[in-house]
Amino acid sequence: MIKSFQVKNYRNLRDITIDNLSRVNLFAGKNNSGKSTILEAIYIYSTKANINNIYQLLEERGDNINQKSGAQSTFESNLKSLAALFHNREILYNKNEILLSAIEDNNSSNSITIQFIAYNERINSGNQSIIHEKVKLEDPNNSNYSRVGLEISLDNKSFINVPIDAGRPYRYGVHPNLSLPHNIQYIRTRSIDRDVNGKLWDNITLSEKEKNVIEALKIIEKSAERINFIENENKERTAVIKLKGNDNIYPLKSMGDGINRILTIILALVNSDGGYLLIDEFENGLHYSIQDKIWEIIFTISQKLNIQVFITTHSDDCIKSFTRVLNSFNKTKNCGKLIRLEIENELISQVDYNYKELKIAYDNNIEVR
Repeated sequence: MIKSFQVKNYRNLRDITIDNLSRVNLFAGKNNSGKSTILEAIYIYSTKANINNIYQLLEERGDNINQKSGAQSTFESNLKSLAALFHNREILYNKNEILLSAIEDNNSSNSITIQFIAYNERINSGNQSIIHEKVKLEDPNNSNYSRVGLEISLDNKSFINVPIDAGRPYRYGVHPNLSLPHNIQYIRTRSIDRDVNGKLWDNITLSEKEKNVIEALKIIEKSAERINFIENENKERTAVIKLKGNDNIYPLKSMGDGINRILTIILALVNSDGGYLLIDEFENGLHYSIQDKIWEIIFTISQKLNIQVFITTHSDDCIKSFTRVLNSFNKTKNCGKLIRLEIENELISQVDYNYKELKIAYDNNIEVR
C-alpha cells in the first residue's frame, strides 16, 4: 500500500503531499480542487507512466489535440497535447518536471518523473554494429538541437524517450521489460458500463469471486441468479442476467444504470488483488439508499484481497454513507479516512478526517465536503 504520495507540477497540482493514506481513501472538495487529478496521478504512478495510458487520459479530458483541430503540424499538436499534463501547461525543455513519488508499506521510496527534453541524435559505428545515441542537452536555450521528446524516468532511470515529432508518439509506448499491471483498475466518471467488463468477468469465471459479483447485484435485484457476457451483432460483449425462477435471459443494460454501475465496481474490485482500485465520483448512478451496502462490500473485499482504494465524491449522501460504514469497521487499524482537498491561491492542501472525527462532524451537522 501507498503510505504517502507526493505530486509536483501535474495539472493543477503544483506541489502536494498526501500523508498517512489508509486502505480506503475518500477524497472530497470543491470543483477544481484536484480530486480527479490525484486519481490520475496515482494511476500514472501505479502503471509506471505507460504512455498509452497517458494518451488515454488526455483523450478523456479532451486534451488530445490533432491536426484537424487547427494545429499546424504533427509536432505542434503532440506538444500541445502533452503540455496539458504540466502545471499551467508550461513547455520548458529539461526543466519543470512532473514528479510522482510514493512511500510504500515497506518504507521503500519510489518516484516517476516526466519532462520535455531537447536532444540531438548521433550515430556511432562500431566494429560490428551501428549505435544510435540520444544526446540530451542541458541548456537547450543556448544550443542547437534537432529533436524534442518526452522523457519518462523511474527512480532516476530513463525508461522511455517519446519523440513527440513522430506521427503517433503513443506507438512508442511500450516500456522495455515493463508490463502493464493487471491489478490496477480505474473507473472514470462516466463509466457506468465499461467495455472491459467482459474481460474482467472472464478473469474470475468459475472462481469464488463470481459469488461476490452476484451478491453485489442482489443489492438492487434480489432475484439475480447468474450473469454472463454475450457478443452482439457489433462484436461487442454485453452483460446478460438470469433471474431466479425465470428461464428468460435479460440484457443487464435494460435494468438501469444502478445495477450496471454496481457490476462495474465489483468486477473492478475483485480484479484488483494486491493492487489499486480508483473510482471517480462514486455516487454516479447509485441511489443513496444502497450506498451503505456497496461501501460494506468495498471495505470487506479490499481488506481480504489486500487492495488499496482511492475514490472521489461531490455527494454529502456518499460521505454520510461512508461515515456509517467506516465506523462499523473502526476496529480495523488504518481501515479508511476522508481527505478533503482545499485550494487557495493556487495551492492545494488537505484536511483529514478519521472515523471518530467524521462521526462527530455528522452528529453535529458540520460540513466536511
